[in-house]
Amino acid sequence: MRRKRPPGPGPWLVMAGALLALLWGSQVLKAFDYSSSWKGQQQMYKLDIGWPKIPEYFTGQTFCVAVDSLHGLVYVGQRGDNVPKVLVFSEEGYFLYSWNNTVEMPHGIFVLNTATDSSVWITDVGTGKYGHTVKQYSSSGKLMQILGTPGNAGSSLIPLQFDQPAEIFVEESGDIYVVDGDGGMNNRLLKLSNDYKEIWLTGTNGTGIGQFKIPHSVTVDPFGRVWVADRDNKRIQVFDKVTGEWLGSWSSCFSEDGPYSVRFTADYKYLIVAQLNINRLAILAAPTVGSIGDCVMVNTVQLADETKPHLVDVDMKSGAVYVAEIGAQQVQKYVPLS
Repeated sequence: MRRKRPPGPGPWLVMAGALLALLWGSQVLKAFDYSSSWKGQQQMYKLDIGWPKIPEYFTGQTFCVAVDSLHGLVYVGQRGDNVPKVLVFSEEGYFLYSWNNTVEMPHGIFVLNTATDSSVWITDVGTGKYGHTVKQYSSSGKLMQILGTPGNAGSSLIPLQFDQPAEIFVEESGDIYVVDGDGGMNNRLLKLSNDYKEIWLTGTNGTGIGQFKIPHSVTVDPFGRVWVADRDNKRIQVFDKVTGEWLGSWSSCFSEDGPYSVRFTADYKYLIVAQLNINRLAILAAPTVGSIGDCVMVNTVQLADETKPHLVDVDMKSGAVYVAEIGAQQVQKYVPLS
């Protein structure tokens, strides 16, 4: 029997979701469960419910995601026993391949595109023989470089040591920014040159200016500023990328939960911030040159309970936002509406 569609979208979505779940099972139910409701005057993104094509390739906890905008690839880092640690999808959502060698517990992932090649950087917070490191791989998973002392946590710079490094950002120049660590002995932001020498280092454990309690994510804007998600201090701190000088902080947007991720949209007008404990993405206005001013929350996306968005990345060509969700154990894609 054909049903007449109600005039409003809400009841129709509920009816359709329930019907499809009964017909096709958990895969469809999962897609509807984790759809989003936006606050604010205008919807900025929509969920691409067809990405990925086959969600069953997510077999572990999906901690991180990185986009290769040049080649249209999406890398996903996941954890678990007897699961591939890195999954590679096309931007259309087709699973391509996976790799697992020398990756123990991926936490953050980043893709660097150069004029000649692409490489994948992974922070590994494992405690085994591959852990406490930052590693560079080819796009096919060949290990190219190890930063840190595998299997040994520490704070030394000579030799370089990490303790649960959380995330990495690499500029086209090859300069590297690492936030170290995710609950270990270190609470610091480190800048390295393209030959892996220290340029500057800032941060200790604490709540004061330039101190951190779990620096969890890092990114760089076009105006010479480094943005750090100071997770357990419930703030974002900003530093000069040349000198490491502290430029300011935002805390007013994070009274409910600290920031887990910092990534700019493709036009650098907004920051996308994941808030894991309240299952929310915050869209913040990004200041241009000059003072960072006060935090302004432009919009939010409220995810379903227990989704737990951990880290995000943005396709700097299409503007799509990818969200790694450790509760839902999946990565979701949001596409801009304008």
